[in-house]
Amino acid sequence: MKNIKLLVGALSKWIAGVVLVFALLFLPASTLCYPGGWLLLAILFIPMLLMGVFLYIYAPDLLEKRLRGKEERVKQKSVVAWSGLLFVVSFVVAGFDFRYGWSAMPGWMPWIAGLLLVAAYVMYAEVMRENAWLSRSIEVMDGQQVVSSGLYGIVRHPMYTATILMFLMMPLVLGSWWAFLVMVPYVLVIVRRINDEEELLERELDGYLQYKQRVKWRLLPLLW
Repeated sequence: MKNIKLLVGALSKWIAGVVLVFALLFLPASTLCYPGGWLLLAILFIPMLLMGVFLYIYAPDLLEKRLRGKEERVKQKSVVAWSGLLFVVSFVVAGFDFRYGWSAMPGWMPWIAGLLLVAAYVMYAEVMRENAWLSRSIEVMDGQQVVSSGLYGIVRHPMYTATILMFLMMPLVLGSWWAFLVMVPYVLVIVRRINDEEELLERELDGYLQYKQRVKWRLLPLLW
């Protein structure tokens, strides 16, 4: 019964996501003949579905954790709100951009951005494989340990590196420079999230201070 409930919940969120993104893109575009919109839908939701099926079969606890995560910290609630706002505004701007032809983007750019978006998905999946304590909300769970292998041996927050790449590539897949500019502040939103998260981890997760000393970079080696 629990697994059936999990399946229904996961499928409901996936379908709701497809409907939401479809509406945000195609209503402003005022046409179904929007190649970038269909490309983004395929890149976003086909891997998401496959990953969900994999987690449902092999790691249902992790899937449940990803679905039910809800922020309790005030700073993180604002981070979630700003992320959602940038996501919505960027997609709406992209739809209008396609409708009115505001951007002049080389035809190869959306395809390169699509490949980078898929690469970010692969990176995100690897982070999920490496870190069994991965959660949508900022928290320290019972028995949680510091993960320092794989991507976590290069940067402290590889999941956020992947999500930044995802968010920045989505407007380019849609062929919109203006939507890309709208999405750029997402980097600052993630920086705020990381700073708050590290305060919690330093205080509540054993070994995190030592891990910070070993792995200097938060998001990108040699930059930050």
